[in-house]
Amino acid sequence: MHFETTVDINATPETVWKLLIDVERWPDMTASINRVELLDEPIALSARARVHQPKLPAAIWTVTAFEENETFTWESRSPGVTTTAAHELATTPNGTVTVHLTLDQKGPLAPLFALLTGRLTRRYVTMEATGLKTKAETP
Repeated sequence: MHFETTVDINATPETVWKLLIDVERWPDMTASINRVELLDEPIALSARARVHQPKLPAAIWTVTAFEENETFTWESRSPGVTTTAAHELATTPNGTVTVHLTLDQKGPLAPLFALLTGRLTRRYVTMEATGLKTKAETP
């Protein structure tokens, strides 16, 4: 399964990045996240977090790529499927930010996961993008 969404945010890159990497506060931005426990601090390459989402089992996510103020990617492994989520920021010429979120699932059970949770997963990624935009644009 592959899903991506892009959102334009009328806020500074610093504001958006600060919100994006403060993973423990994601529940304040979106109902798609119940709780995030940062297992390694700060969020950086190899850091791990336990993410609790409605209707899904808790998952450990490990940061696999990290470029300060630009992008972070993390992945979660479960039997038969690896889920990778990327968060990329790009500053526009007018100083706002475009955020691109992608989610990929690979492995022998990925087609089954996509069938069972694909619609929910796509909805959650969209909710996260919308929540980030709302939070970043709220004074």
